[in-house]
Amino acid sequence: MHALPSLSPALQFDPELLLRAQDVRVAFFDVDGVLTDGSLYFTEAGETLKRFHTLDGHGIKLLQQAGITPAVVTGRDAPALRLRLKALGVAHARFGTEDKRPAAEAILAELGLGWTQAAAMGDDWPDLPVMRRAAFACAPAQAHIEARAVAHYTTAAPGGSGAAREFCDLLLAASGRYAGLLAAHAG
Repeated sequence: MHALPSLSPALQFDPELLLRAQDVRVAFFDVDGVLTDGSLYFTEAGETLKRFHTLDGHGIKLLQQAGITPAVVTGRDAPALRLRLKALGVAHARFGTEDKRPAAEAILAELGLGWTQAAAMGDDWPDLPVMRRAAFACAPAQAHIEARAVAHYTTAAPGGSGAAREFCDLLLAASGRYAGLLAAHAG
């Protein structure tokens, strides 16, 4: 049997971005437009249906393996969302909150962390108070221009189609855990 060649990461980020994100210990995610494509589907019974991408879900699981806590702060609430977050093991979430800053601050207090240890990904005006305070802010490609203007990084992928995974990958690289996690998966 021959040995597999070593696998080095193909993914590269600007070193300044990595420095800015290196102390991140919690990553805040909006849902609609970040973990989903922003479309809202309603059944006749009024239930909201959402579409999630598996790349994003795996990225959230990788964050947890690297010791970075994923947290969700969203203006909406839906059974489908709660089910997805439970499946991903996301324990810190605030639902149906229009004022996202106090919700994020409550999560930071629970974790014993401050804004200098936080990253945030959002796509619209309600996300700006969290994005502006976080040490590292990210927006998906299709985000509103004001969200992209405050973001330190804008993903190539749109929300709901791998944008959250790009954010996760950047945080993993900044933490120094990306290459090790990749090697463990490629074994």
